[in-house]
Amino acid sequence: MDPLEELRRLCLALPETTERLSHDEPTWFVRGKKTVVMYAGHHHDDRVAFWCPAPPGVQEELVAQEPDRFFRPPYVGHRGWLGVWLDVPVDWAEIRAIVVEAYRMVAPKKLLAELDG
Repeated sequence: MDPLEELRRLCLALPETTERLSHDEPTWFVRGKKTVVMYAGHHHDDRVAFWCPAPPGVQEELVAQEPDRFFRPPYVGHRGWLGVWLDVPVDWAEIRAIVVEAYRMVAPKKLLAELDG
């Protein structure tokens, strides 16, 4: 399974989410404005990953528990964003939950109601 294609499928299934390049990488936005997920395919190093906003404390907890799967991404890590490696064995149900939680962090209430409806 191509991690970019699977990540794209998950992101574009969310209400009013679109994709465009940002910093030469596929990135998904809610209503074209708020970033939900940024793909990192060898842009910063030789690894494949994605970055997304996460609830307070989640980044620190996951990075401490499983540093082989999660990391503090550059540029946005200080704001609590979570980095998720995609070049390791991946549980796509867990990835979906992380992506949905990132969406919940940035989407307006109307779209959250649509997501939950």
